[in-house]
Amino acid sequence: METLCIKSPVGDLTLFEDGGQIIALDWGQGFDTPRTGDNPTLNQAAQALRAYFHSGADDFKSLPLDPGGTDFQRRVWTEMQKIKPGQVKTYGEIAGTLGSSPRAVGNACGANPIPILIPCHRVVAQNSLGGYTGDGGLDTKTQLLRLEGYL
Repeated sequence: METLCIKSPVGDLTLFEDGGQIIALDWGQGFDTPRTGDNPTLNQAAQALRAYFHSGADDFKSLPLDPGGTDFQRRVWTEMQKIKPGQVKTYGEIAGTLGSSPRAVGNACGANPIPILIPCHRVVAQNSLGGYTGDGGLDTKTQLLRLEGYL
């Protein structure tokens, strides 16, 4: 597994790559000595994140993502990837699509190992922003949605 740490408006982010796939994104520095080598997968993801933070538009669909997770979680994460920047869906809307409950969708959102790239911040509650498990919680979710022009 290799890592790459980048600075962003929502704090330091560490990307994790294994076998040519992005498997996680975490806030902060993942290791005492961040790796910043020639890993093309990590460099591609870092470039996509920098472009996103510059413009609010994402080009994440071309990234090789492998978040792991259960079959249900992966189905929720696939639905989240369909939400375009500047748009949101409610937990209930995704639950309706998958024939599940909003709470189960919320739990899958909270278990997302690749936030931002798999945009769980675009999933909201019926009458509020809902929650966000990324560093900074709802402040970070609000900042990401503002960047995209939703708020």
